[in-house]
Amino acid sequence: MQRKGGYFRFPPFFLYRTYFFRMKTKPHKINSGAVNVITLGCSKNLVDSEVLLSQLKGNNIQAGHEEEKSNAGIIVVNTCGFIDKAKEESVNTILHYIDKKEKGEIEKLFVTGCLSQRYKDDLMLEMPEVDGFFGTQDMPDLVKSLGADYKKELLGERVLTTDSHYAYLKIAEGCNRPCSFCAIPLMRGKNVSRSLEFLVEEAEFLVKKGVKEVMLIAQDLTYYGIDLYGTRKLDDLLNRLADVKGLEWIRLHYAYPSGFPVEILKTMRERENICNYLDIPLQHASDNVLKLMRRGINRKRTEELMQQIRDEVPGITLRTTMLVGHPGETQEDHEELLEFVRQQRFDRLGVFTYSHEENTYAHRYEDLIPEEEKESRKEEVMEVQQEISFAKNREKIGKVYKTLIDRKENGYFVGRTESDSPEVDNEVLISDKGLKIGNFYNVKIQDAMEYDLMGTIE
Repeated sequence: MQRKGGYFRFPPFFLYRTYFFRMKTKPHKINSGAVNVITLGCSKNLVDSEVLLSQLKGNNIQAGHEEEKSNAGIIVVNTCGFIDKAKEESVNTILHYIDKKEKGEIEKLFVTGCLSQRYKDDLMLEMPEVDGFFGTQDMPDLVKSLGADYKKELLGERVLTTDSHYAYLKIAEGCNRPCSFCAIPLMRGKNVSRSLEFLVEEAEFLVKKGVKEVMLIAQDLTYYGIDLYGTRKLDDLLNRLADVKGLEWIRLHYAYPSGFPVEILKTMRERENICNYLDIPLQHASDNVLKLMRRGINRKRTEELMQQIRDEVPGITLRTTMLVGHPGETQEDHEELLEFVRQQRFDRLGVFTYSHEENTYAHRYEDLIPEEEKESRKEEVMEVQQEISFAKNREKIGKVYKTLIDRKENGYFVGRTESDSPEVDNEVLISDKGLKIGNFYNVKIQDAMEYDLMGTIE
């Protein structure tokens, strides 16, 4: 293992980019007691950072989130360890702040999150400059290390890092699914649902903070409640949240197709503040690959479920994710996936390439598909989806949509319709003046691009 004047290699199977330590420079003025939290990875990590910020501020500790000009003496890096690219980003971010510590620009560095949970022992050995490593379930210990008391009375409270009018609501932690490629259970453990009462209280707290839209997140929304109540409770949760006054949009992310609780479709159709939007990662369409992935479903059942969802919730926006390059995926399997995407015409679709993760079920297979081929397959799927997205957007021209304004950028107000989740979906660009961020407007679509729309206030 080599660090000074060479590459940093961690974990042993993955080669990260070259990293050089530089000479120490004169320290700048540091606020020793202040904390700056850096978040990497998914929205679930973001929620964890928001909870940490709430704990710190509840202890009268100055704390900020990703403040570029911060003079905070303490940095907390909340890492992602899901796939190779995420691990690379996490490791290089830690190295960046180790460098700052070496130069005297910060005093302490703590690392938390999924990478720390998964590789804590190796990280401690190879990064002794870090003052502490904490896993995904170590929030009380992290708070204590930052000089604060973990206050149970603050549970359910968060310091929002998103725009003030929307927030993520994490309804469960961990996952019980056996997907071959996924390392989440290694980092987040088994599924642990949060109680109905707790989630309603948190939603009410968020509304009081000005939140109008919540995105329900978990590794698997559809498993919600089984561990607490012995049965799926997502439908009950949706009805309880829909009764929260002031909550105008409720959006569902990460619903597993196998064992899908179809009773929620009636609720989505009947409750006006539940968006006709569903993020349901399917991962593949070939029976061969679905079996290798241990998804517990085949193409026929997947197609039946897609049809049932569309029949029971007319006009629903379906978002999905596909994974290409899994060990055993043949060219014929890939062609079947392309045909399936053309057939289904999903409103939103993302693609990931397979990452060979140690200790996952799929790691027992040989990873024989070259990275170049994986990327090529990914691009082919996205080319098909781009055409579908453009056609669907063109169909919206002349129609009026309720739109939530997120921000102003480059002379436009930027908003989202019911069909769009922040940061991952389409946006509506509006040239009208005098709009208020966080408010809803009726917008008439004037023009369309592959992934964005142009509109004016109706």
